[in-house]
Amino acid sequence: MTEGSSIVRGAMLALLAFGVYATHDVIIKALGGTYSPVQIVFFSVLFGFPLVTIILARDTSEANLVPKYPVWALLRTLAVVITGLTAFYAFTVLPLAQTYAILFAAPLLITIFAIPMLGEKVGIRRGLAVLVGLAGVMVVLRPGSEPLTLGHGAALLSAFTGAFAAVVMRKVGREERTVVLILYPMLGNFAIMGAALPFVYEPMPLIDMAGLAVIAVLALIGMHFLILAYRAAPAVVVAPMQYSQILWATAYGLILFDETLDTYTAIGAGIIIASGVYIVLREARLGVSRTTPVLRTKTRLGTPVAPRVSTMMRDGDPAE
Repeated sequence: MTEGSSIVRGAMLALLAFGVYATHDVIIKALGGTYSPVQIVFFSVLFGFPLVTIILARDTSEANLVPKYPVWALLRTLAVVITGLTAFYAFTVLPLAQTYAILFAAPLLITIFAIPMLGEKVGIRRGLAVLVGLAGVMVVLRPGSEPLTLGHGAALLSAFTGAFAAVVMRKVGREERTVVLILYPMLGNFAIMGAALPFVYEPMPLIDMAGLAVIAVLALIGMHFLILAYRAAPAVVVAPMQYSQILWATAYGLILFDETLDTYTAIGAGIIIASGVYIVLREARLGVSRTTPVLRTKTRLGTPVAPRVSTMMRDGDPAE
């Protein structure tokens, strides 16, 4: 396969992966009208355990469940738990396109976190891109003209904690065991959501329970396609494909939930996407970035069921 065809294949696989993830989010939104995000996360993680166990069974390396960096493992686990719960809640109460637009702030926050945590040097151009992107978030939220809701706060928190978890992964991912990176966040979700479940539980018919199982399956399918995409094409090609989710969100929102893409969300999303793509391109330039934290963030936010993409690529670049 030629380099050009491999790049095209990687881009197409990435588009397919994010289309699968968008479908995953649609089911969350549909179920969220009836059930608490706590219940949705708990059962989707529960259904994900057998699938992840099969994945881990293929890992023949000797390892145990004791993390090499227990503090970072704990912080990352808590961040992943918060990211999934808040993202699920945001998808439930906000229009899909608006939720994505806010979550797209994560690469901007990754760039900021990488300065103190990874020693990344951020020049004036990337710094300005971050500021412009954050201004785009304010356009989406338009504080003062529209009431800010708990859903907006949840989406922002999800972007914040997701970015933090990604940078922690970048910091310790080369040395930490795969089993720790995969199981700790899932066990954290299972334990914390399980403890809260009795307070919010609603009986579920079989069709809704099947929907939760589908969420788990789609998360792993999306992860698989994303792994193939990163193996076929460089990160600078694959990473910007995440923004295609805004197109899926617009289509799904209109067809299934009678949602329309309002002008402020469209403008704000455009600003955020342009800033994010610029940061990716700047990081790809040799010598501009030492750690390329955004390019090496290979996992989509808000999918607590699936293992991190990077943990499935340990033979290549191990950073998330």
